[in-house]
Amino acid sequence: MKEIISNIVKEVLKAKELPEVNFSLEPPKNKAFGDFSVNAALVLAKSTGRNPRELAGEIAEELKKKSRYFSKVEVAGAGFINMTLNETIYTGVLNDILEKGEKYGRNDLNKGKKANLEWVSANPTGPLHAGHGRQVCLGKAIANLLEWSGYEVTREYYYNDAGNQMNNLAKSVYARYMQIIDPSFPFPEDGYHGEYIKEYAQSIFDEKSDTLKNSDNIDFFKEYAEKKNFERIKKTLETLGIKHDVFFSETELYRNKDIEKLLSDFREKGASREEEGAVWLNMDRKRFQKDKVIVKSTGEPTYRLPDMAYHINKIKRGYDYIIDIFGSDHGDTYKEVLYGIETAGYDVKNIKVIIHQMVTFRSGNESVRMSKRSDNVYYLDDLITDVGADATQFFFVMRAANTHLDFDIELAKEQSDKNPVYYLQYAHARICGIFRNAAENFNEDIKVKDFNSGLLTEPEAVDLLKVLSRFPDEVESVTAALEPHKIITYLNQTAEAFHKFYHNNRVLNADDLETTKARLKLCEAVRTVLRNGFNIIGITAPERM
Repeated sequence: MKEIISNIVKEVLKAKELPEVNFSLEPPKNKAFGDFSVNAALVLAKSTGRNPRELAGEIAEELKKKSRYFSKVEVAGAGFINMTLNETIYTGVLNDILEKGEKYGRNDLNKGKKANLEWVSANPTGPLHAGHGRQVCLGKAIANLLEWSGYEVTREYYYNDAGNQMNNLAKSVYARYMQIIDPSFPFPEDGYHGEYIKEYAQSIFDEKSDTLKNSDNIDFFKEYAEKKNFERIKKTLETLGIKHDVFFSETELYRNKDIEKLLSDFREKGASREEEGAVWLNMDRKRFQKDKVIVKSTGEPTYRLPDMAYHINKIKRGYDYIIDIFGSDHGDTYKEVLYGIETAGYDVKNIKVIIHQMVTFRSGNESVRMSKRSDNVYYLDDLITDVGADATQFFFVMRAANTHLDFDIELAKEQSDKNPVYYLQYAHARICGIFRNAAENFNEDIKVKDFNSGLLTEPEAVDLLKVLSRFPDEVESVTAALEPHKIITYLNQTAEAFHKFYHNNRVLNADDLETTKARLKLCEAVRTVLRNGFNIIGITAPERM
């Protein structure tokens, strides 16, 4: 619609022999001012030296002649032109929604392009705790958004299996195993205390008996625990409808000599130096306060080096767009990683890093704690069990990633309009109920394809059609910004407009079958848009509630 209106304005400017200019065309914040507002006269006034309101008046007179499109054209303010579209424009949108169905809102802007989305990436030292949920659910919605704009998406999970945390995991399982044999065996101070550690130890004892006591083969315990933890992690992700295409291990970077190659590149470029037994990356003083250690004096790389090598690996795989989702603890460090990649000679302009803020969980007036090193852990599985997969997905996505999220567990459980996910899903279920009622009472009369959209003249119907017409534009802009919470904002506006229409206009009326058909088609369009929006944010579309 914006493209059509924009072209009309351009035609008018050309007909009046006015120069080509870049103007903005946007819906006014106050809908009383119309459907679109254009600043062409204001822009032209600067280049022509003419009075903007006078110029706007001339352009408006020409636009008024396009009555097929506009029911009202007015000059406002210093020279804005406000346009109200002819209602028949929006009834045409209804046909578009019904024709495209589940494809309504999709676009091909990025068709033929490949995107890599890396997220979750929790080290397999234990099950996912509830705090991981924000990244888990945010990534699911963003992957859907990318696909809705035509990208071929690779969902990737990167994990550190070469660091000290995994050694602590192995020592923890080994200690619990030994405690089955000798209860006085000491537990490591930095060990993991979760019940799952005891479960793994008991399983190993059931299988191996005491044959591994006093064993030097700590790798067996690490590999066993890593496998078990990944089984749990994958099962949790599957509960939320998430399946990664690639699980990339840090060990691969050593095995393929990617890290060795990167260190060599830094040396050859004079970008690194050795000092006090450590390797330092020389940082740009305009961007960073000091140089950064990339290999410790012990010979162990800091996290920065494998992260740089890993991203270079992704760049070499030929993706058009690389997206990372990190927690707030990476808010500064990712910039160091990107700098290292640039220094190694690689372009980082197609790498997008999304930083999400922390989550606070509340149950009533109590905060819910979580820590892998404590017995008091609120796991993501626990949250899903408590509130359901849909509420979990929705609540984690409904706020901007860069803002703190307060997750109200009791609200997420509530079966009322106070619960934002219930409110939206109920709108969909209500429409399904209307169609069940229609099928029972109107039989074949409502199944015909032909209907008169011109009967949808009520203000609530027109307003609802206007909201529905915005969906493709919303998807496009939300995808460009990678901000799926804005889809939820839009869906709330859709549900609100539908409920207003429904309460003020009787949908099923045996005395007026033609109006009934038209209103049912409008309800079908609303159901389609809600379902498509749910598909993007990653929740189901229930037919009964």
